[in-house]
Amino acid sequence: MLNKEELTDIIRSFEPEVEFPEGKQLLEVIVPAEKLFTLAEKLKSDSKTAFNYLITMTAVDFLTQMTVVYHLESTEFRHLIVLKSVLSDRENPAIDSLTALYPTAEYFEREVFDLFGIRFNNHPNMKRLFLEDDYGYPLRKDFRDEINIIER
Repeated sequence: MLNKEELTDIIRSFEPEVEFPEGKQLLEVIVPAEKLFTLAEKLKSDSKTAFNYLITMTAVDFLTQMTVVYHLESTEFRHLIVLKSVLSDRENPAIDSLTALYPTAEYFEREVFDLFGIRFNNHPNMKRLFLEDDYGYPLRKDFRDEINIIER
């Protein structure tokens, strides 16, 4: 099993532009949005890392930007990491889908699209899971629903 420092060195060799925030319980990797798919592909396919399981994914709205968050695990080595990508375009937030690498991403990404309005490029079925097409995105901090009196 690799420690955080060894994993950090390997990940940096895959993608030099990543950042590693300090003081986090799990190893966090902030990767530019346009490099997310490539990095995830390397993390999954490389025999030293073997991040073969997408545990979960979500998004966070910071009002000025949105961040997508993926939790990955290597079931072989028991490594856990958190991948994050910042999306600065709030009007049309988009990032590449990871469904080609992790089939479970299909429903996680659809849920994030449904609740935050983030589109996932190359997703096989990018449509809402729960809400009507014209409802809006209720987990955005600027969401308002005057009829049901919902404010964030």
